[in-house]
Amino acid sequence: MKSYHELFEERGSAYDRAMRAHPHARDEEFMQAVRRAELRPGQIVADVPAGGGYLCNYLPPGCQWRGHEPCASFSENGGSHGAALTQVPLLPLPWEDASVDTALSIAGVHHLDDKEPLFREFLRVVRPGGRLVVSDVAAGSKVARFLDGYVGDNNSTGHEGVFLDRRSIDELRRAGWTLLSEEIVDFHWLFDDRQAMATFCHGLFDLCRSSVNDTLAAIEDQLGVDTLGNGRIGMRWQLMTVVARHDEH
Repeated sequence: MKSYHELFEERGSAYDRAMRAHPHARDEEFMQAVRRAELRPGQIVADVPAGGGYLCNYLPPGCQWRGHEPCASFSENGGSHGAALTQVPLLPLPWEDASVDTALSIAGVHHLDDKEPLFREFLRVVRPGGRLVVSDVAAGSKVARFLDGYVGDNNSTGHEGVFLDRRSIDELRRAGWTLLSEEIVDFHWLFDDRQAMATFCHGLFDLCRSSVNDTLAAIEDQLGVDTLGNGRIGMRWQLMTVVARHDEH
């Protein structure tokens, strides 16, 4: 299994190009995580791994965003809203103890086999009473099968996800977090039409071994697509979202 750094040094720029071409495709994904963070104006929010800094567009006014992303390939398309995109390893996190109010991690930790070191680093940098929201693919879900199946068979790096499950919850608890909630959240990735949907996914996952039409067929067959009331297209997606609190022990 390739490391997070190895994967996204190879295909981070393709991922970022897709996100910049369709900046609102994943609005519902980011917003469901932000809502569960219960952020307040003035809070400092850590975002790891930050990718191209997309989360900062969804924070409430007055929040201060701090992004950490170890792969410089995400900045090749013109920078990243201020994320730390130097060749700094993912760990340790580049912040002082108890220096942030809330940490969020969206769709990145399934590339880490052992998540506990990251969870411990989150505990170190989040002040007592602060929250951690981890939102990622659930083991055994349709999304997990799509990623490890069609995406892994057709992209430039393969895909072997270590998806969220009971082991992940145990890692959180061992790291010192108090679990507040865990739930499976269903939502859509949003597009104007099916062609835009397939083109976005084809670029996001760097599907260089298949065609856009192949990707469209795989999405329709394996994930499902809905025509929404406003005439837009919604690609079905799903994540497990876990909320935890830093309690002093």
